[in-house]
Order: sequence, then C-alpha cells, then structure tokens
Amino acid sequence: MGTKTMFSMGEESRPPAGELRRISLNGQDVAYTLIRCPRTTIGMKVDHSGLSVRIPSRESVRWVESVLQTKADWIVKKLNSWHHRKPCGPKWEEGAIFPLLGEPWQVTITANGAVRMRRTNADSALETQLKLPLPSRLTAQQIECVVMEWYCDRAMSCFRERMALYSQKLGIALPQLKLSRARTLWGSCHARGVVRLNWRLIQKPLDLVDYVVAHELAHLIEMNHSMAFWQTVERVYPNCKEARKKLRGSG
Repeated sequence: MGTKTMFSMGEESRPPAGELRRISLNGQDVAYTLIRCPRTTIGMKVDHSGLSVRIPSRESVRWVESVLQTKADWIVKKLNSWHHRKPCGPKWEEGAIFPLLGEPWQVTITANGAVRMRRTNADSALETQLKLPLPSRLTAQQIECVVMEWYCDRAMSCFRERMALYSQKLGIALPQLKLSRARTLWGSCHARGVVRLNWRLIQKPLDLVDYVVAHELAHLIEMNHSMAFWQTVERVYPNCKEARKKLRGSG
C-alpha cells in the first residue's frame, strides 16, 4: 500500500467520528482522530477540531503512525497555527454586541435567566426580552439559540413589511418569502414567485435591506440582469447603484 497523502485545512463545524488516539510528534503530544473507511490512500486534515486521519480499513495503526512521523513538521506547524488563530465568529456571551438594521444591540441576562436584547444607543423602552425557562447561568449554545431566533423573527417581520411596500411600487403580487442561510448571496428570486432573503441582511441598515428587496422583486418582472431590469430597479429605488456598491463593500 502506498503512502500518497492529501492535506487540507478545513472549517468543518463538527469533528468526524472515529477512534481518538495520541502520538508524540517532534516532542509534542498530539491527539488525533483515526477514521477507517473504504479508500486507497491516507488523508490528513487539520482544523479547529485538531488532527483527523482517514485510512484504508485494513491498514495497521503502526503503519499510520509511521506516516504521521514523516509528516510531523507539517502537522505540528498547522496545529500551532490553529491554536494561535484568533476566533473570527461571534462571541455568544453576555455583553456581546449584535447589529440589527445597522444599530448595535447588546445581550444582557436577567436574574431569572431571560435573555434581553437592548439597543446600546437608545432608550430602555426599546429593549426586547426573550423569556426562557433556564437557569441564570446560560451556556454559549443557549445564548446563540436565543439570538438566532431573535434575528430570524426580526428578519421575517422587517422583510415582509419591505416586500409589501416594494411589491406595491412595482405593481406586482406579493411573493412568498423564505429566509436563506447562503454564504455568498444576499437574496434570490424564483420564477414561481418565491423570494429568498439572507437572514444576515437584517444586520444591515434599512436602506440596504430595501435595495436587496427591490432588486429581487424586480426579477419577477425581468428575470435577468439586462438594462430593462436595472431600469425597473431604479424606478422604485433611485439610489440602486450607490446601494449596490455600499453593500458589496460592507461584507
């Protein structure tokens, strides 16, 4: 059996199932997940979960660890890189700030365990509270669940309102709305009359929400990006070019 090796640095959200083992590489104690599967080569991956190694079902642990020793420099370098990498995702904790329509909202937790979202630059009267039958000390996962529910509720309410406004301006029937979790698209429109808007859009200022809504609804008239399409968008949203540029630059 050859020792052809494939390397990658993935961002998978959960570690693969397998046998947890340890090995000393360059004097460093390294834990790794050993996964046996129907393949002809060994595959190694280093990500936030650590080192995972996929091997052909019949190979021995001794053979695997001999291969790991030959790749020790690469493995240790990548593991150290992940260890010192700064987290890029949101912090699901009390005091964290989350944007809503371009304004900062802060997570606070009451004595009875309820999570409260409070605008940090406005009156307390504008606070919203999400009551949960939970202990006063919440986990990151519980806070994430509440914040995401808050985002999706606000997104559906806001998007429906803006779609109703721009459907009327365009003179078309109000289409069905669905939230999207796409990583590269703010919105999409199906010829059957279904508009999908990315839930993350609710984090942006209202003028950018309106641009995306007008853009997607205009596709129900012109299912393309022709000159006629852009004229349709500009008819109901005159600053579409500026908004498009601003949205692209906002990430």
